[in-house]
Amino acid sequence: MHILAATDFSTRSQRALRRAGLLARDNGAKLALMHVVDDDQPPDLVALETREAERILAEQIVAVDELRDVRCDPMVVAGDAFDGILRTAAAVQADLIVMGTHRKQLLQDIFIGTTIERVIRTGPHPVLMVNKDVQKPYRTAMAAVDLSEQSANAIKIAMTLGLLGTARLTLVHAFFPLAKGRLSLAGASKDSIDEYVAGERLRATRELTAFLKANGLDEHARSVRIEEGEPSEVISNAVERLNPDVLIVGTHNRSGIAKALLGSVTEEVLRSLDIDILAVPPLQ
Repeated sequence: MHILAATDFSTRSQRALRRAGLLARDNGAKLALMHVVDDDQPPDLVALETREAERILAEQIVAVDELRDVRCDPMVVAGDAFDGILRTAAAVQADLIVMGTHRKQLLQDIFIGTTIERVIRTGPHPVLMVNKDVQKPYRTAMAAVDLSEQSANAIKIAMTLGLLGTARLTLVHAFFPLAKGRLSLAGASKDSIDEYVAGERLRATRELTAFLKANGLDEHARSVRIEEGEPSEVISNAVERLNPDVLIVGTHNRSGIAKALLGSVTEEVLRSLDIDILAVPPLQ
């Protein structure tokens, strides 16, 4: 297995390096540590920053506890941050990209997105966004399941990458009773509305059970939560209650303007939740 950890030498990136080192060590993986130097500046300055980045990476390999006894390959590339990360991931055939959160710039993020969002949106690689300080392997995990091939694939990829290990996995599924509002407007009684919602919950439970069995995930469904509401709201509430070490989400194919702008459930949780998140792209 090959892991690529991208760093801008910030505290946020330091957490990502430590998590990447821990994952590489526990799974016997090769680890590439990379930094991108902005090439939109004089060549002498690019060369100077490249040498300095190489020096810092070499020092971190020695100084960071989680990187010891791990096969580390330091790499410095020139270019735009997200493009450099994707090019390097392709070159090393990375199975996983590990990154820290990035400082947000409001106007740019509205129309373009942060570096990590752009890597997730445009690349074919699973991306682990590290928010929390690293103390130990993941012990608890939560996966968002929307009955799509992407959500099943995300859980399988997380297992393949060794992110779960012996972690306790909770599956969370959101259902939305479409007729609830209309029943309320029509003056239906509370008991009638509650009965309708209970029926929708039962239907959602049956659909989820069949989905997990069809995808060979029923044996891993140690804990399942089926909650009423919009997906992003249900996920956020479940994270707040369960406080898992890592959240697993699958991304969906998007194109054109929908791909360029924000709004998906994955992008919403990336921006709003202070938790490690594995975002897995659709199968190619």
